[in-house]
Amino acid sequence: MSKTVHLLDYVAGNVRSLVNAIEKVGYQVIWIRDPADLSKAERVILPGVGHFGHCLQGLQTAGFTGPLKEYIASSKPFMGICVGLQGLFEGSEEDLHTSGLGIIPGTLKRFNDAAKPVPHIGWNSAATAIRSTQLQGQQEQSLYGLLPENKYYYVHSYAVPYVKGELEAQGWDVATARYGEEDFVGAIAKGNIFATQFHPEKSGEAGLAVIKAFLDGTNLADAGSSTVAAATATDNAGRGGLTRRVIACLDVRANDDGDLVVTKGDQYDVRERSDSSTSTSAGGQVRNLGKPVDLARRYYESGADEITFLNITSFRNCPVADTPMLEILRRTSESVFVPLTIGGGIRDVVDVDGKTVSALEVATMYFKSGADKVSIGSDAVTAAEEYYSRGKRLGGTTAIETISKAYGNQAVVVSIDPRRVYVSTPKDTERHAIKTAFPGPNGEEYCWYQCTVKGGREGRDMDVQELAAAVEAMGCGEILLNCIDKDGTNSGFDLELINEVKRTVKIPVIASSGAGNPGHFLEVFEKTATDAALGAGMFHRGEYTVAQVKDYLAERGLVVRTSR
Repeated sequence: MSKTVHLLDYVAGNVRSLVNAIEKVGYQVIWIRDPADLSKAERVILPGVGHFGHCLQGLQTAGFTGPLKEYIASSKPFMGICVGLQGLFEGSEEDLHTSGLGIIPGTLKRFNDAAKPVPHIGWNSAATAIRSTQLQGQQEQSLYGLLPENKYYYVHSYAVPYVKGELEAQGWDVATARYGEEDFVGAIAKGNIFATQFHPEKSGEAGLAVIKAFLDGTNLADAGSSTVAAATATDNAGRGGLTRRVIACLDVRANDDGDLVVTKGDQYDVRERSDSSTSTSAGGQVRNLGKPVDLARRYYESGADEITFLNITSFRNCPVADTPMLEILRRTSESVFVPLTIGGGIRDVVDVDGKTVSALEVATMYFKSGADKVSIGSDAVTAAEEYYSRGKRLGGTTAIETISKAYGNQAVVVSIDPRRVYVSTPKDTERHAIKTAFPGPNGEEYCWYQCTVKGGREGRDMDVQELAAAVEAMGCGEILLNCIDKDGTNSGFDLELINEVKRTVKIPVIASSGAGNPGHFLEVFEKTATDAALGAGMFHRGEYTVAQVKDYLAERGLVVRTSR
């Protein structure tokens, strides 16, 4: 067989990272745009990101459904990823009106969010369960390089519940994962078919090993062999379940020479100071902490679970014309195989030629350039204000709604920038006030968190609980929770703020702003229910590495993914 892989060209979210991963392990990608060409393919991968119905209908509209079933029946190698796995089943609760391919019996169910956030986002296991009859008694062997001690990246709200023995009785080999109290199918294989609920192209070296094993035709391998064990990413204790995520964030903006640089400052004041005073020099240069692509690669190699780019000056520019930022995503995704998030300018815009470009089209540009998630900031506040003005009714046209409908809510992050407003008693405000352990400048014992826009420069009459609840209702899948008061202070996360938002929503929350040392990460994971924690300046300045933070957490009993 040749060293080629065929991918189906249909609405599938970010496929650039998959292409880069395939090329990384030594294969060439050929796109299939005509369903008739499927029969000529030697190996086919069906990627998919987002909504079950949207992706399956895209296959149907493009005329791929019938030829794809015929290809799979021909016994030639086939791999499905994420929705590519889901589509092999009969259907999904995500869209009861759209049928799957029906190759595997079963229906996907939504995770129970009573005791855990949904979507399920992060690094989890894919441990081989009781295998089909032909594999029983061979527990030392690994299915396509999957190892129970490895961690792989998942991002989904719906999954195939795992019932011991059901799929195995029909000849399927199953690797499972657990989220909370629920066991689900993490990967499945039979004959020429292999599919993963996780994203191997976003699972670091362990994921690349899985892709290579499939392409090389290595169905079963000795789990102790060097070819499988050489590229592993194990958690500190070999335990299953979701790890604690450590995310590296890069604030990117143009300097005075027009080059994009990584910068950091106090509350978005990113120019160098002329002296030790609190005022900045009008002529101070934009603080340059490094090149975005180089820093992103460094953090990936140090074990960052995700990389976030925030284009902090995009509100003054047209993102459609922001080709340097798109190029950064393209170049980063060539060597960084963990999820990439891009924030800044994800909104309806008018292009330089006067053409209106929707937020969905802008997001699609970022996805095609290598982003896995987009982050929406100020426009989410405006959308929330309109949501409440309509009596908590959805409008259907906001960036959050249109993007999540097309790509799934897991692709949409809302970045919230609140700041404290102190009051003497809760009666002094109509907003949601809390009693704080950190009194205000005049001894005030209560505060509420005011939402801001434009990077904290403008406050709105809305508290953080209202905004969080609104964006969740609109389809946001994750909240990046900043804190204007903590930004750039290196004094630790605002634990009171995080706990308030976690009590408000059922979607994952990323703690941001204030991290200055590994102890701050331990504190936020132990004292809040946050799902991830983000660091920036402490990494950029070289004070600590991501690996040092993870080692510190692991030594204290937290389950983390390590890259060594």
